[in-house]
Amino acid sequence: MNRATLSLIAGTAALAAVTGYAAFDSPSASGAASEAAARLPVERTSLVCPAPSTSDIAETSYTSFTPVTQGAASGGKALLQAAGARKAGHPVLTPKAPGTPAAGDASGGDASALLGTADGAFAPGWTVQETTEVAAGTGRGLQGVTCTGADTEFWFPGAGTAAGRTDYVHLTNPDDSAAVVDIELYGKDGAIKAPLGENVTVKPHASDAILLPTLTDERQSDLTVHVSVRSGRVGAAVQALDDKAGGDWLAAAADPAGSLVLPGIPKDATDVRLIAFSPGDDDADLKIRLSSPGGLITPAGNESLHVKSGMTAAVDLGDVTRGEAGSLVLTPTDRDVPVVAALQVVRGKGDGRETAFIPATAAVGTRATAAGNSAKGTTLALTAPGGTATVKVTASAGSEGGTPATKTYTIRSGTTQNVDAPVPAGLKGTYALTVEPASGAPVYASRTLEATGSGVPAFTVQTLPNDHGLVAVPETEQDVSVLLK
Repeated sequence: MNRATLSLIAGTAALAAVTGYAAFDSPSASGAASEAAARLPVERTSLVCPAPSTSDIAETSYTSFTPVTQGAASGGKALLQAAGARKAGHPVLTPKAPGTPAAGDASGGDASALLGTADGAFAPGWTVQETTEVAAGTGRGLQGVTCTGADTEFWFPGAGTAAGRTDYVHLTNPDDSAAVVDIELYGKDGAIKAPLGENVTVKPHASDAILLPTLTDERQSDLTVHVSVRSGRVGAAVQALDDKAGGDWLAAAADPAGSLVLPGIPKDATDVRLIAFSPGDDDADLKIRLSSPGGLITPAGNESLHVKSGMTAAVDLGDVTRGEAGSLVLTPTDRDVPVVAALQVVRGKGDGRETAFIPATAAVGTRATAAGNSAKGTTLALTAPGGTATVKVTASAGSEGGTPATKTYTIRSGTTQNVDAPVPAGLKGTYALTVEPASGAPVYASRTLEATGSGVPAFTVQTLPNDHGLVAVPETEQDVSVLLK
């Protein structure tokens, strides 16, 4: 066998390894792939979950779910275990089969960050939800986060260092080598000096929680945190806690774009604050509109927002939803300038306030999944700002029993609906919701979990972008002429 033939075989094998391992969907708004590529289930997925809480009275639940995916590989497994326990330690939970959630829990403030891998049939669309309830103290209420894959860049508009705020940046490294990370802060006047945020080393298979006020003497309510990785990769999330108004996880916002959607503002929100940042060289002028059950409307007195280049801008929208389902839609008034954005949402008043965050998110695309739902206290919000869409929503079996159920909804152009999501018949335990657009315009979604305790309207919101369960694999043809070159 000559060297040309060997090179061809090696190149073909390498391509097969790359395309079949864990190449995710491209992050397009619609989730569509090129016509020249087949869409196949991924064969391996990795996730990281941040350490849930330092409170001794924290109660944390984990729910793992993989939707059944046509064409997925057979066999495989999903494993979720403590960071640093790569070769030893008991898994937090062990899923038994795709289509059925698996649940686990942890108590107190010693629970560590988690590293997870799934392969074979468990890999496509694997989703893990981490939900923590804290009865009292800083950040009391409900805190929820969807565990995410590691990456090299993250934007978090909505963090803060003001008095009464205790915000941490959690960095988790799932790999065998150390990661080196820069944490940059941007306030109302631009970049903030934070030399201690430079060259932060995160050890292999480890997680660090970095308190934002230790990086700077500046005390501001509205900051944008930029996490960029010099070497390696990490998972990142911001835990934003308030002494009096509860708190929640602030997930990374969607990549900078000229138009953004922030779906699923609770209809009883008492205060909604928009935080935006323009990372480029140009100022951005954004048109603000609310997608309501009746269509797109412009909030009186808050028609637009000017965002200066390199500076964080914020505007208080008050009780903008006025008792109805709503999502915020941001579009350029003139030039298309990329921005990142998030909402800080408050429910309740006075000492009974609770806070959550809604970052701008990508469209559902092919499919999105939310785990950790209960029969009561779950709200699914769907919005189609660009045109009418039909959406299929499936409730999985319960983690301890129950029969799956499916409903189909039509979301009219420009509207947001809090839909009456299906619940498994005979539900025991928690269940997952899978959202699959069937036709029409792109759909954006979020899921709200609620828990009422001691008179506080505790809640958390997770957006539902594409679950990256499918990979676009280019079609290939044999070309023996390469052997002759």
